[in-house]
Amino acid sequence: MKKSAWLALPAVLGFLVAPADPQSHNTFPTPPPSLDSTASEKPEAAPTHRVDLAQLQREADDLARTAQTIPSDVASVRKGMLPKDVIDKLKQIEKLSKRLRTELNP
Repeated sequence: MKKSAWLALPAVLGFLVAPADPQSHNTFPTPPPSLDSTASEKPEAAPTHRVDLAQLQREADDLARTAQTIPSDVASVRKGMLPKDVIDKLKQIEKLSKRLRTELNP
């Protein structure tokens, strides 16, 4: 071995043998919450989002009315005529459906 390799050997061995900080490796995960039903249970917070049932009913009725017109529009398409408002109706159906879904399943 060359002289420079012998000089580097103690430094390499020092890194390999040097003790690590013992406190940094003693981190244990937190245990899961108790499944015991007698444990103190936090009351669930009341939902802050109020659902306007009358508005939901109006939107559901509007959705149903608009959806009932689609089969006749598709029949017109089969005859070669595209009603100019059919795309707008489909967008309105999609918008109402998304709004109802969001309100009913927050």
